[in-house]
Amino acid sequence: MAKIAKTDGKLIANNKKAYHDYFIEEKYETGIVLHGTEVKSLRMGQCSIKEAFIRIENGEMWVYGMHISPYEKGNIMNKDPLRVRKLLLHKKEIDKILGKTKEKGITIVPLKVYFKGSLVKVEVGLAKGKKLYDKRDDIAKKDQRREAERDFKVRNL
Repeated sequence: MAKIAKTDGKLIANNKKAYHDYFIEEKYETGIVLHGTEVKSLRMGQCSIKEAFIRIENGEMWVYGMHISPYEKGNIMNKDPLRVRKLLLHKKEIDKILGKTKEKGITIVPLKVYFKGSLVKVEVGLAKGKKLYDKRDDIAKKDQRREAERDFKVRNL
């Protein structure tokens, strides 16, 4: 199975907004179908998944809104930066994810794009939306932790 706990390799893009807006319940590692100049652009770190989302259509996973900047030294081989890209996952896993998205409030979001060896991987998360009070609670916890670290640092100097 492609369930993962942590990523290895060079991180290209991280979706911090997804962690703020959603509770991440499960994570999956998927491959992605790319063209040559897109891979070169990713090697330069030219990728954004802030506004990206994932849909399952006809038994296949597709990522929408993932922006990969055109390769600067590319010519007519460059593709549209916002084109829809196919994610590679086993049929059983796609069916399992599709079954879970039928539940109320579950959505699929891209969390990270990274290199694993020479391959580009996308970490996908099954997510449940947070309410406004959950977001405020998370922000308060972060502030408390930051204050505690600051106090600890001051005392130990």
